Amino acid sequence: MDDIKYGEILLPGDDETIDRREKTVREKFWTVLRKSARRIPFARDAVAAFYCAVDPATPRRVKGILLAALAYFIMPLDAIPDVFTVIGFTDDLAVLTTAIAMVRGHMREDHYALADRALADPIEPPKD
Repeated sequence: MDDIKYGEILLPGDDETIDRREKTVREKFWTVLRKSARRIPFARDAVAAFYCAVDPATPRRVKGILLAALAYFIMPLDAIPDVFTVIGFTDDLAVLTTAIAMVRGHMREDHYALADRALADPIEPPKD
């Protein structure tokens, strides 16, 4: 993924970086999720984080944190490759869990309701 540099996902970043991450996450999130949804125990949180990150009401800094974590999730290069079924997603889980813990107050019940609806039919996610 040329538009996300490995080291830059650690911090929320400036407006340009956040906008670039949001574009990348919007383009690739559902494809990656569909491929791995049955294997990851944190799918509901990942999808709720996606909806929180793309919600216009979410503060910019919160978007930056969530988009950085989601960008790490969709990156093909990983600290622990996702092809290892059981342990492959542990680093993704750690990054996403940390991000969610940092912004928990901004993730609302409607983000989780959208996640539940999307996961009920993972073939076609709800439109934004």
